[in-house]
Amino acid sequence: MKVFCYSFLLMLLAHGLYAQPSAVGKTKTDQKLTAMLEKALAGFHGNAGVYVRNLKTNQTAAIHADSIFPTASMIKVPIMCGLFDKISKGEIRFNQELVYRDSLKYDNGIVGSFRDSTRIALPKVVHLMISQSDNTGSLWLQAMAGGGAAINQWLDANGFANIRVNSRTPGRKEGQAKYGWGQTTPKEMAELVAMIRNGKAINAAASERMYRYLGMQFWDGEAISQIPPYIKTAAKSGAVNQARSEVLVVHAPHGDYVFCVSTKNQQDETWQQNNEGYTLIRKVSEIIWNHFEPKSKWKPLPDSGKWWF
Repeated sequence: MKVFCYSFLLMLLAHGLYAQPSAVGKTKTDQKLTAMLEKALAGFHGNAGVYVRNLKTNQTAAIHADSIFPTASMIKVPIMCGLFDKISKGEIRFNQELVYRDSLKYDNGIVGSFRDSTRIALPKVVHLMISQSDNTGSLWLQAMAGGGAAINQWLDANGFANIRVNSRTPGRKEGQAKYGWGQTTPKEMAELVAMIRNGKAINAAASERMYRYLGMQFWDGEAISQIPPYIKTAAKSGAVNQARSEVLVVHAPHGDYVFCVSTKNQQDETWQQNNEGYTLIRKVSEIIWNHFEPKSKWKPLPDSGKWWF
């Protein structure tokens, strides 16, 4: 009987049915916010989804929040989780020095511009992955974390059935062909970041370190641009030709909230500030901020976002 129960528990964990992404508790739909977001998404030339949860009141708003979208560089959040899981188990030393090799190069980002044999501390590579969204560094850390299969196993065990690393992951060719490096639902990506914020991802110490990384963003011209600069945020964005996305926690005066907005199949594939996906992300962020902080006197500049290069 004990063997059966243990096997049944393992099966539940493997399918993400036993563990839950975080102690979300009972939620209630925010009808007003939902209506505003539905209006904002109407007419978008592509597919878009949004998930919002007020962490103080547990009110939520969701539009296509359980649909699967490309993560683009948001996949670097679960990569970070997989890496810190290895660190917590003593399989990787957080402060170890790494040696870069030319064989690791993926693109001409910061890490990809290093000379062969350059030495760099692991924490700096993590910082570059999250704050600068460095791709070469991210793939390096993905491999150190045990590869996409190990990261996906961690996600499954923690209740994230839809977030997946596809690139360089056995058995994920179909997912990579459809979604690219990674895939997620807006709800799961938002709740993963909320789990980190709540100190529940791996352990409190790992969550705190990861959350500090998420609070240091170079790419702040979209959702973050609609939040007052004196308000703490923790975020990660992502973009490929036909998709734009961003997830963030906002430490608003009247209560923290988390949200994720994702797009796919965009007709607008330009890389300008007025790309329809970027414009939607800024609009969604503005709506949510003004909804939860209606008396805020701060307003973004009319040309907010134009300084994105």
